[in-house]
Amino acid sequence: MPSLQFGFLTVVGNYRENNEDSVFVDPNGRFFVVADGMGGQSAGEKASALATDIVPRRLTQLINFDADKSESVKKSIDRAVTEANSEILALSELDPNFHNMGTTIAFMVSVAGKLFVGGVGDSRVYLLRKGQLQQLTTDHSLTQALVEAGTISPEEALTHRYRNVLYRYLGSKEGGTGTDSKEIDPQVGDRYVLCSDGVSDGLKGDGLKFVLDKHSAAQAAAEAIVQAALDGGSRDNVTCVVVNVV
Repeated sequence: MPSLQFGFLTVVGNYRENNEDSVFVDPNGRFFVVADGMGGQSAGEKASALATDIVPRRLTQLINFDADKSESVKKSIDRAVTEANSEILALSELDPNFHNMGTTIAFMVSVAGKLFVGGVGDSRVYLLRKGQLQQLTTDHSLTQALVEAGTISPEEALTHRYRNVLYRYLGSKEGGTGTDSKEIDPQVGDRYVLCSDGVSDGLKGDGLKFVLDKHSAAQAAAEAIVQAALDGGSRDNVTCVVVNVV
């Protein structure tokens, strides 16, 4: 069974005063979670911190990482994310300081030689395999919905005024409706990237593939991706996890 090497970095960035992104990397390489919080003051930080606390804790409790089958894993992931969504919703209603807070989530879970990826919101998971980079997750943004409806083109979506407006995230009623997890058979040489939209805002086109091609080590690649996003003008917090299958 192939093993995973990983590296990560999260930074405030050039334009923000606080970091509303959170990241959780299981030291045993069983799962990786990126969350990008939204809300005034410290609310976004709180929401993303809740997501990266509750989801890993529940995954550890619900999944047998050596033996669980596909449908069981997907149900456990959805249950963990739904519980995080409920906690965020409840706190936002109870505490005025956290009113209307929310967060995206993107994850990768490794169980019995399979990988499961998915998310809610517009944090993303990418796969670079045999020279081809593909986005494995679908943004839950208004612009993506317009693209899927054929109203605007993918190129127009890049600069559309609604590109950062989400219709589904943790902290919304729709946040607990599943994660659309994909099951993947990992191949040696695969490289996965989990990132907040601070990466995709600053690193356009073939930029991500270019950086990955230049840096083979996971930690070096994560650091280089964050720096490239900052250099590319990202106006958000920037978070990246890189996982190499070896």
